[in-house]
Amino acid sequence: MVGHDKYFGPGADSGNLPKITRQLSTIMEPAWLVWARELQAIAQTGLTFASSTFDRERYTAIRSLAARMMVMHSDANFVRVEGLFAEQAGYATPKVDVRGAVIEDGRILLVREIADSGRWTMPGGWADVNQSPSECVTRELREETGLEVIVRKLAGVYDRTRQGHPPHPFHVYRLFFICDVVGGTPTAGLETSEVAFFGENEIPQDLSMERILPHQIRRMFEHARDKDLPTDYD
Repeated sequence: MVGHDKYFGPGADSGNLPKITRQLSTIMEPAWLVWARELQAIAQTGLTFASSTFDRERYTAIRSLAARMMVMHSDANFVRVEGLFAEQAGYATPKVDVRGAVIEDGRILLVREIADSGRWTMPGGWADVNQSPSECVTRELREETGLEVIVRKLAGVYDRTRQGHPPHPFHVYRLFFICDVVGGTPTAGLETSEVAFFGENEIPQDLSMERILPHQIRRMFEHARDKDLPTDYD
């Protein structure tokens, strides 16, 4: 999709937010993306509770409109986007992504993800049903890096749209954890081609911006250095 901005909602008290978050609070997300996501959510929830054929037809039309808006402002395929929206069922809520920051001797663990043209990212992925957030992130670390970890701290609960990532068709919350290694050997998994540690001034340029941003990596270093930092949010 095309590039985008982000915003903080009206009434947000940026004075109480972490510095790295306050610096992003004035950026605006494009209106078309906000509207398309909201229309998709309205359609998804409406189809869940609609009791008449008439209502279902109208909500299906709204879902199609949301897909057309997405396609008009991107290089996505309409059939693919509409199919993706049609797969969503139930009351519409944000999706959840988890990421694990393993920092040892001043170096952070990153992986090359095969699915994203071999770009580097912090290990993680979508949260799974019937697993707690900490169970999800330890599983992701095991699968992508070969390491067994324990979660030490929830460092951040970020709204993806307010962080500066490229546009995404769905609203996503991202949970960032500081993790400690308790076993295993760094080894690439089925979804990764390489696993390596990087110093704070050695972060690769070819990051997967869909999954991780430079300021998020810097913030994880800050949390690792100061265990008393409160959890970031929004």
